[in-house]
Parts: sequence; structure tokens; C-alpha cells
Amino acid sequence: MIAQGLIARKRDGGRIAPDEWRAFADGVVSGEVPDYQAAALLMAAFLNGLDRGETAALTAAMLRSGRTLDLAWLGRPRIDKHSTGGVGDKVSILLAPIIASLGVAVPMMSGRGLGHTGGTLDKLESIPGFRTDLSLDEAARQIERLDCALIGQTGEIAPADRKLYALRNATATVEAIPLIAASIMSKKLAEGLTGLVLDVKHGSGAFLPEVERGLELAHTMIALGHDHGCPVTVLMTAMDRPLGRACGNALEIEESILGLRGEGPDDLMTVTYALGAEMLLLAGAADSFAAAVQLQEEAVSSGRALERLRQIIEAQGGNPSVVDDPAVLPQAPLTQVVAAEAAGVVACIEPRAVGEGVVAMRGGRTRVEDVIDPAAGYYITARPGDRVERGTPLATVHASSPALLEAGVVALRRAITVTEAMDTPPLPLITHRVTLAGAEPWSP
Repeated sequence: MIAQGLIARKRDGGRIAPDEWRAFADGVVSGEVPDYQAAALLMAAFLNGLDRGETAALTAAMLRSGRTLDLAWLGRPRIDKHSTGGVGDKVSILLAPIIASLGVAVPMMSGRGLGHTGGTLDKLESIPGFRTDLSLDEAARQIERLDCALIGQTGEIAPADRKLYALRNATATVEAIPLIAASIMSKKLAEGLTGLVLDVKHGSGAFLPEVERGLELAHTMIALGHDHGCPVTVLMTAMDRPLGRACGNALEIEESILGLRGEGPDDLMTVTYALGAEMLLLAGAADSFAAAVQLQEEAVSSGRALERLRQIIEAQGGNPSVVDDPAVLPQAPLTQVVAAEAAGVVACIEPRAVGEGVVAMRGGRTRVEDVIDPAAGYYITARPGDRVERGTPLATVHASSPALLEAGVVALRRAITVTEAMDTPPLPLITHRVTLAGAEPWSP
């Protein structure tokens, strides 16, 4: 194929036909389309957009570029959850074992960090020995036994998206609704799901800060799911501050374990249980939101969810003792407490700046080939609205060298604002529930 012609057409605002998207995806996988041409087309699509038909065609082309996971023979619901990306967002790591412990199959395919946001795969791989590169056959066998596998996008699954995903991160083309929707849905539809729950973030730390654009993305992905016979429910959640307290790969695994012990931060558990309730409702495992939340709380309080995480970790080659002793996780050699420099109210904890601070400490990537430091990150004790005195601890910085520690401190000071009074309250944790029928204000 001649990619140059597609690049020029999209550059000039033209439309690319379904068969051309299929040829482009195949060329990306085969290497006939080099990275620099694929990146150029991504930029043209970022700047000029894709219409509804093009988005559907790109999704289908990436989906069909590899194998799919056929789990219909299990004879039970297969539900996944996905987030559009946030800072401190470790919900998937809690939800997968909770929902699996309730008899719903969770074939959870996740990604790596994008831009300033963390990635579930990077977090899981901070567990010593943990494998996310299971083949589809290995994943199917594990799901049959444990109702869950936590896997990455291997070469078998939507390989065109795998290459384009990495290029989007490296070429500043992440924040485009058609590209986000096609990327997410091509992977999720490859899992052979009977339902999907999406967490679409909005607020200053989200890829799409405006709630209107988040709703547009939600409707786009719901339509793509409907086209392929997969019902999709979306919750719009806040990303104007980090979720939970831990930001950074190993630190977030530790907080996930605390959550499964019943000791997680309130905001994290509220979002987790709300998304989990939607998963259970799609699976037909609960007949009301309240009943679905109660089932999850019982799975946590009984220890069943934590035990299921232990089983998943062991099955995927990880050290299961991390569940009992999080000190098994990588530990940063240097830490520093950052305290308030003046009395006042914590007016803002800017998640984008926090995420950029984690990346600056090598806890994330700026290039595809970067190797991350799993121990780098923050544990943020302050919350928006807290009244603090001069010297009150706000957060602890974890880093591997004095220079990186200093970079982390500088970024954190930029992220946290203490003023005499809070002018704007934080966004509600959850604002909308969106289905094929439309969007409505969220209420539990």
C-alpha cells in the first residue's frame, strides 16, 4: 500500500475508506508501513479527526489484525473494566480479584503508562516475577480455573493497535477521541466479552479534561460496543486530583493490597465499588446497585478477594507473599517528606503535575524504549480541602538517586497549592452514568 497518499488525504481533511484502514493496519503489523509514516497518519488524524465510520473501520481493522479470545464455552458472563487513564488509578487491580471471586469471568487486558498516567501492566510487573505476557491459550486456561487473568497485549491481540499505542505515547497524539476509542475497543472486543464497563476520566489530569468531551468519548465507545454485540456501561469519574494516596507502580500495588484488606482510602473504594457494581449488573450477578456493592464488600471483608489476588499472582509467576508483606515489592533507597511551607488550606493537588513528577523520577516513560523504576513515586497524605499548618507533612517522595529525588520534590511542590481558602471545590467523584439509552447524572 502507499501510506503517503493516506497521510496526504487525511492531512487535507479527507476521508479514509474501510478497506484502506484495513490495509494500513496490516501494513503496520507487517512493517510495510514504517513507524514514521504511521506516526504521520496518527498526527493527521489527531489534527483533523475521524468520522463515525472511520472510527468504526479503524477499530475493526485493528481488531482483525490479530487473534481473539473465544471464551463462550465457559458458559458464564465475561465482563471487563477499563479506564481512560488517570494518576493514582489502581482500580483495575482491586476490581479484577473482587469480581472474579464472585463467579464472574474477568479477562482483563491492560496497557502500559501513557503520558503522565500510569499503566496497569507496569504496576503489576513491579510484583517480583509477575508475568503479563500470557498467550491467549494460557489466559483461557487460567480464566477457566480462577475466573481471571491480568494480561498485556501480546503480539496475538490487535497487534496493529499495539504498535500504534506506543507511537501515540511517543508522538503526543494520545488525546484524540477517535484514536482513544478505537484503541480501547479493539483490545476489549478481542476478549470475547459479554459486557464492558468503562471509567472515563474528566478533570485537569484526564486526557480529555472537559466533561463534554468525556461524554463524547463515552458515547463513541458505547456505539462501537453495540456494533459488535457487546453492551457497554460508562461511569464518568473525577481526575482533578489523584485517586487514592499512592502514585507510582509498586506504591500503588501496596495500596491495592490494603484496599483488598478493607483498609483502602475512601475515594478509591467508592470508585472501585461503583464500577464493580456495574460489572455485576451487566453480568446478571446482582439485581440492584446496592446489592452489587454489598456483594463486593463481603468479598473483601471475608478475605476471598485478597485470596483470589494471591492465586492470580502465583498463577502468573509472581511472588504471592507480597499479599502478606508488601515490603517484597521494590523499595526506593531514598525518601523525603515534603511539608507545607505555610498555614492554609490545600486548594489543589494537580494530578497532571503529580504524574509528570513520577515520570521525571523514571517511574514512567517519555520514550517507547525507556525502562521504568517501579519504586519511584509519591505517597500523598494531604487531600484537597485539608487545613494544614506550616510544617504539616503533605507527601513522601520515593526515588533512586539524589537528583531524581530533587526532581520529584520540585514537581510535587508545583502540584500542591496551599492558600488561605479554597475557591473551587473538588469535582464529585462520579458525575454521570452513560449507556446506550443516553447519559444521566449519577446517583448510587
